[in-house]
Amino acid sequence: MLERNVFKLAENVYWVGVRDWNRRLFDALISLPKGTSYNAYIVSGETAKALIDTVNPGFEKELEEKIRSLTPLEDLDYVVMNHAEPDHAGAIPHIMKVASKAKLVASSRGAKMAQVYYHVPQERIMVMADNDAINLGGKTLHFIEAPMLHWPETIFTYLEEDEILFPCDFFGAHLAGGIYSDEVEDYLVHAQRYWGEIMMPFRVMAQKALEKIAGLNIRVIAPSHGPIHRKPELILNAYRRWASGETRPKAVIAYVSMWNSTDTMVKQMAETLASEGVELALHNLAITDVGDLARDLVDSKAIVLGAPTFLGGAHPLAVYATYLFKALRPPTKFAVVLSSYGWGGGAVKHVQEILSSFKIEVVGALEINGPPREEHMQQLIGIGKALAQKIREET
Repeated sequence: MLERNVFKLAENVYWVGVRDWNRRLFDALISLPKGTSYNAYIVSGETAKALIDTVNPGFEKELEEKIRSLTPLEDLDYVVMNHAEPDHAGAIPHIMKVASKAKLVASSRGAKMAQVYYHVPQERIMVMADNDAINLGGKTLHFIEAPMLHWPETIFTYLEEDEILFPCDFFGAHLAGGIYSDEVEDYLVHAQRYWGEIMMPFRVMAQKALEKIAGLNIRVIAPSHGPIHRKPELILNAYRRWASGETRPKAVIAYVSMWNSTDTMVKQMAETLASEGVELALHNLAITDVGDLARDLVDSKAIVLGAPTFLGGAHPLAVYATYLFKALRPPTKFAVVLSSYGWGGGAVKHVQEILSSFKIEVVGALEINGPPREEHMQQLIGIGKALAQKIREET
């Protein structure tokens, strides 16, 4: 139910966040084609009131107005900082200044960050450890440590009586629109993109967090980005798959081509893989969206990197993609490296050096001088069939 631009989740539990319709970039890296939201929540008990997370800098007044539509801001007793990143904690200085009696609730690591980033005095911070709780009077907040999802200080907050989990970034999506995830068309596409961009490097910690919350009765999951989950199994099942590294018979082809030679090689590889029944996701690195590439890496069993030589090494866009691949740590098992050069090679060696510490099997590599000839096309067909065989055997 919507009331005065706030949203009721349960009795005396309200969404008071803001929607950033116009934001198009996050971390100077991640594009936001659908904008995003900064979700914050008010929980009012019989004896105390808590604000769970705040909003991005610049939206402090909008947050304040929404809180005041429900309760005087000065009456807040607690401000829960599930995560110290500014998009969720940036309004803490403003809120704590107005709500002068409120205590900031955080993990031990979060307490230190609150002092460094937001200058919250130590005497106004309550440190919560795993399974600690705060009784608001008929509303009990339980805290669950969830480090590295995706910062080291992260905690989840669980509202026991209403069975609502507030997991901050976990289970989120960068969408400005939508109230409930089950009402958003292709929601899991957006959620998979978000997972690939933010959570995929921390799959082990995600598995641990999922184990921690497995025993909870969860009626609603209320993340800090994107729509709320009133059918939590939809997102829980997806996160279980992604955290376990479950993949499909799929290959990502990420490439850049300067004079069409690498492009010709890549197209032959794509034709071969497609004829072998492999699902494909092609990304021209000169124009692709990093978020779309991250999304496709989440469940791909193989990657084909097309990297022409540029001044004795791989083309800068291919280097960027290789570094991104290494940083995001997808569950990809197999790789193929393709390259062409004019007057000097080196791209294949360069890419393999970057990937050397990554547990991935390079099924084949081909580096040619000039445009590919018929014998090269036959080599590409052979490499493609070998890769397809590996993908089938692993499925």
